[in-house]
Amino acid sequence: MTSIRAIRETVDGKRSGCLLVCTLSVVLTACGETVTPPAPVKSSAQSAKQLPGPEIEKFLDAHWARPITPQGKPPAGFTSIEAALDPKSCGTCHVAQLDDWRGSLHARAMGPGILGQLADMKPRARDEHQDCMRCHAPLAEQADSLSAALASGRGLADASQGTPQPLHQHGLMCAACHVRSHQRYGPPRRDGSQAGDPAKLPHGGWISSAAFGDSRFCAACHQFPKDGYALNGKLLENTYEEWKASRYAREGKTCQSCHMPDRRHLWRGIHDPEMVKAGVTIDVTAARVQSGVVSATLTIQNTGSGHHFPTYVTPRVVAEAYQESAAGQVLKGTLREYIVARQVSPDLSEEIADTRIAPDQQAQLDYRVPQHRDAASLVYRVRVEPDAFYTGFYRALLAGKQAGSGEQLIRQALKDSTASAFTLYLQRHPLRAAADR
Repeated sequence: MTSIRAIRETVDGKRSGCLLVCTLSVVLTACGETVTPPAPVKSSAQSAKQLPGPEIEKFLDAHWARPITPQGKPPAGFTSIEAALDPKSCGTCHVAQLDDWRGSLHARAMGPGILGQLADMKPRARDEHQDCMRCHAPLAEQADSLSAALASGRGLADASQGTPQPLHQHGLMCAACHVRSHQRYGPPRRDGSQAGDPAKLPHGGWISSAAFGDSRFCAACHQFPKDGYALNGKLLENTYEEWKASRYAREGKTCQSCHMPDRRHLWRGIHDPEMVKAGVTIDVTAARVQSGVVSATLTIQNTGSGHHFPTYVTPRVVAEAYQESAAGQVLKGTLREYIVARQVSPDLSEEIADTRIAPDQQAQLDYRVPQHRDAASLVYRVRVEPDAFYTGFYRALLAGKQAGSGEQLIRQALKDSTASAFTLYLQRHPLRAAADR
């Protein structure tokens, strides 16, 4: 597989067109495939009935055919706002959706980590650009914007004050999911009602499809194909199949149920503390001291994630227990930890360990450590590092002086990746009162 080979070359110190961060983030099930979109049958919200499975698959095969074809010439009579593709124009009417999107990771899909790796690519290397762009900024117009920015020589993150942000920097924006050939697509109305005459609606109304509420819509970028790259017999990215094998799929709880509640464009996940708290249950036992040994147990159960916790190779969750002095110092030699992650080698050639927690399963840290003479408390803590793999990758690029003209962007990406870590759980149990029970 060319992309994986190129990833290894990047890690080994050779600049490559295939980008590690992009490949770990997303991949399409229809990479390189060109499918002609079906002719619209019903406009506005007139096709509100649920589509059977094969019809949804047919719609999605066309909707996510890569590369996405250019929009072409806007229909006669479209205003400049109706013809525009940038999120701000969409937000003229869809204010709430724009506000939600702006706070999401989709809006930052073309962040400094990816831009930094693209910085030294040739403007015409469009096939190589697509290793990232096919999911992070998939429209043909965004590919054109990236090529123009690379050709300008000003740097990918540069923009004159007061000028609109280049289209490629908007990442996975509204039009990437909702616009094809200047035709708008979206889910049926909540109540199934029709919207009236398309000719009297902005941008001619929209074509509604139940596909927008189907988990397969998300799988286009969150699932490796069956013959995709795998380690230890498991696909490197397998979120949709993990969901499909869980009770959540059987219960009809789609990706959108959790990540787009009430149709909001939030897509919260491992970076959001409240979302993570909703996905797991953490229990601890009271600390016991017997014969000078502190005993305790910390359990993490996947009670609310519809896939493995965490699902990708990028995050790391660290369960810890340690003894602490009255002054709040971690006492040397008392720290024990259990890592919940899919740990892989930097070149993606080997799976080191897979301790992720499948839906409704649990992981446990058993603490058995001699009591330190200065111990006042036993502390339980669970830390989440959403971008752990990326942090190591950026550091490797900088240490090996491989960042090239994207160095400033990579340094920013490293800063962002370390700043994303947070403490999910923290409890202190007094030890002196527990002694010799």
